[in-house]
Amino acid sequence: MTRPDDLRPTLLLVDDEPNNLQVLRHILQDAYRLLFARDGEKALALARAERPDLILLDVMMPGMTGLTVCRELKADAQTEAVPVIFVTALSDSSDEAEGFAAGAVDYITKPVSPAIVQARVRTHLSLVRVDELRQTRLQVIQRLGRAAEFKDNETGLHVIRMSHYARDLALAVGCDDRFAEDLLNAAPMHDIGKIGIPDAILQKPGKLDDEEWRVMRTHPEIGARIIGDDSSSLLRMAASIALAHHERWDGSGYPQGLKGEAIPLAARIVAIADVFDALTSRRPYKGPWSVDDALAWVAGEAGKHFDPSLVSGFLSLRPQLEAIRQRWGEE
Repeated sequence: MTRPDDLRPTLLLVDDEPNNLQVLRHILQDAYRLLFARDGEKALALARAERPDLILLDVMMPGMTGLTVCRELKADAQTEAVPVIFVTALSDSSDEAEGFAAGAVDYITKPVSPAIVQARVRTHLSLVRVDELRQTRLQVIQRLGRAAEFKDNETGLHVIRMSHYARDLALAVGCDDRFAEDLLNAAPMHDIGKIGIPDAILQKPGKLDDEEWRVMRTHPEIGARIIGDDSSSLLRMAASIALAHHERWDGSGYPQGLKGEAIPLAARIVAIADVFDALTSRRPYKGPWSVDDALAWVAGEAGKHFDPSLVSGFLSLRPQLEAIRQRWGEE
């Protein structure tokens, strides 16, 4: 009987032959919590009910074959992410190709080697863990971005829109897909440093005096300290954006007075996306600008506030900008 506090990874073993299940049980029982099914219908029911971390699946079973089971698992949102390893006597390359086409991540031939089974299971569970950690990291980043919004009286839609503007601009100027996707996920943290700014300053309805403005200008450095120095390329990008998104192409920005290409590319991109969305959004102190007026203002800031080459790319995105505004509009 399974203990309720058993936190070992859960494997679902599926084979119509009891002897084959016994072999796998002896190989895996010490390290994993095991579930067993002898037909496809039970396998699908257990997969949906128990959400195993990995499935070892026989191909040649009476009734529903393993290939059919795998296809159904991958077609179901509840189970599509569960990796499937086929364990089968079929060893032709065409059989393997069919298994991979059905959605399997690996193929082990019978009779099984205990060392191979253990190694393949460890490998694919570690890949699942890496993906889970990345998803968790993204969720933490998104939630920290929301924390800054609560301080600043802005809606979550602002960071969604500006993040999508930033990704589309990155792609438009030739950045690779990985950079653009990291930018989409890092951009929401650009103003995280406002958590450290007193509410009396952050939410003041009128203009800030000199001392209040000095305090406000510390939020980029606060943001970079909050994110910290991490080995993750995504968090490194988020920290550089938080620190440098108020720098200006002509060197008149803050906090470091960086100029031109000394400003990190991600921060240069976010600067345009952030200002454009602020201009076209309603705020307590102003109405929304039209897209035409906002783009004209951005164009006029080329070589001053913004990188001229990025401005050209941004101006070419008019249809994408309109689509993003329509999808994540405030009203």
